[in-house]
Amino acid sequence: MAYRPGKRTRKTAIGTGVVLLLAGLNAPAAIGFAEEQYHEYRISRPEYKREYGSWQVQETPDSYKVNAIHATLLHTGKVLLIAGSGNDEKQFDAGTFRTVLWDPEKNSYEEIPTPADMFCAGHTQLADGRLLVAGGTARYERLDGDVERAGGRMLVKNEDPDKPVTLKKGTGFISPSGLVYRTTAKITVPAAEKKTRKRGKPVVTAAEANVFVEADEEGRGYVQDRQAQYAVEGLTGKDADNVYGLAQKLTMDKQDFQGIKDTFEFDPEQERYVRVDPMDKARWYPTLVTLPDGKVLSVSGLDESGEILYGDNEIYDPETRKWSKAPTRYFPTYPALFLTKGGKLFYSGANAGYGPADRGRKPGIWDLEDNSFTTVPGLSDPDQLETAGSLLLPPAQDQKVMVLGGGGVGESKKSTPRTAVIDLTKDDPAYKDGPPLPQGTRYLNSVIMPDDSVFTTGGSGDYRGRSDSDINKAQFYDPETNSFTPAADPEVGRNYHSEALLLPDGRVATFGSDPLFGDEANTRPGTFEQRIEVYTPPYLHRGDEEERLEIGRGPEKPGRGEEATYRVAGAERVAKARLMRPGSVTHVTDVEQRSIQLDVEKGDGEVTVTVPEDPTLVPPGWYMLFVTDGEGVPSEAKWVHVP
Repeated sequence: MAYRPGKRTRKTAIGTGVVLLLAGLNAPAAIGFAEEQYHEYRISRPEYKREYGSWQVQETPDSYKVNAIHATLLHTGKVLLIAGSGNDEKQFDAGTFRTVLWDPEKNSYEEIPTPADMFCAGHTQLADGRLLVAGGTARYERLDGDVERAGGRMLVKNEDPDKPVTLKKGTGFISPSGLVYRTTAKITVPAAEKKTRKRGKPVVTAAEANVFVEADEEGRGYVQDRQAQYAVEGLTGKDADNVYGLAQKLTMDKQDFQGIKDTFEFDPEQERYVRVDPMDKARWYPTLVTLPDGKVLSVSGLDESGEILYGDNEIYDPETRKWSKAPTRYFPTYPALFLTKGGKLFYSGANAGYGPADRGRKPGIWDLEDNSFTTVPGLSDPDQLETAGSLLLPPAQDQKVMVLGGGGVGESKKSTPRTAVIDLTKDDPAYKDGPPLPQGTRYLNSVIMPDDSVFTTGGSGDYRGRSDSDINKAQFYDPETNSFTPAADPEVGRNYHSEALLLPDGRVATFGSDPLFGDEANTRPGTFEQRIEVYTPPYLHRGDEEERLEIGRGPEKPGRGEEATYRVAGAERVAKARLMRPGSVTHVTDVEQRSIQLDVEKGDGEVTVTVPEDPTLVPPGWYMLFVTDGEGVPSEAKWVHVP
């Protein structure tokens, strides 16, 4: 079925005779050129595309090219690409934060005003289709040798039970020796808690909040290597007694990225951000996961001082648009947490890195009801889960989770070809090794397809594509046979800060890549990859477009546990139907994508499906409804809303 998305640039190919002629001339440059042209010729052949699929780089106007850090498919069919400052400190300093809305059907683009630096935020889609975006960047990291002013976390105490205190950005904290350190952000400390005992005096418990402070001047003379109490500049009398700072150390060591508390909802209909209640904790690199009742859990991240949050999690209520405290449990940043049948969360072990190497790395099952955590065994190369991919395998009813590749903690050169699958329906679930990837791979993106295969693409063999280690390969994983088959090679390499999404027409779009270096010798800085490349799977190169299944009229809001009937052209050829939750991915982490098997009854020109009733299997939200024929060729998706 040949896919015709509109106007496309067609490459000119040459035949084998030219290749042989140039080879006969024994001219290396000519041979290289000829081999490249022959490769273009070969991958353009219909028989090749029917077996391996094809790739196409999109034509994007320069003004809309963006450092895509986050990508989400909205129920309007458009893709929201969030850059924020895009890992570009110059853009951060200039206050230039970007979001681009891409329409893959028309290949059109729109710039969206972006009110805060959402670079490295967390995000997930709410039940009504709005996108929740929480956290982002308050300050860029300072590496060893680049730190010019001593700084660190200041714990601000307020012992006044009658009023909170707000300190503006730039407020000074004065050390016992008279050195001044200034806040890098505004801070509010609540009023202290006052309790009266049955006998005796009232007891006041100081309220506290954290803020990052920097020395007034450059140089090592401001380094403080022991705990001290700091007075607040400008406060006098009782205020000066009640409000003060405590700091363990203020150093010139490496200073990590710092998070923000800002939270926004993106409205797909109005195509704009709406500010909502901020989180209690600032977060950079958090994971957001949807719960069965439609609320959202926010987990992990670096706080406003650049330190990892040790278990301070929060829950967002879309009805009130406010946050509340969640069960306390520690995970490294961007942990891959999947909602499982019954309501527990499964931590696959995959993560995006920040945090100690010996804590929070073991996979397991987290019960939010009693805040218990049960580790699961069996995972090979357990020290190489950073930058690993993971997903809930299709169909979701099977409750199997797969981990693919990964690397060592931090800037480790380690990478593993390991894949592993765990069946969570077992009494004592444990990982079992799956088929290995062709080579050790970090940053591999994995996308669930309508035919129940898993498309995996990109990645690199070393940290952030170091030493020119991008892997320009793609493959399909078949959960039934537990095996890989090759797909066409992408033109664009993808490593750190890359994403891949299933589109409603059955294709896969890939974005981003942020290599540390631009050459094999690691001497030239890398350049962020701004091209969008789209993969057309083999199933769209088979047969005629006119024969493709087409979903027509039917309910937009099918009821849970109820039958829903849709007109389908070619209904007699339907083999299966799937509800597919649209992807929302960053840092190879997409905990929301899932494919739910639907019971199917075929009638005359129509198909009746039944949506599972269980919200732990089908969380509330918008889904793509696909029907697929016996040859594995899917229809285009019909958007449906499951309340």
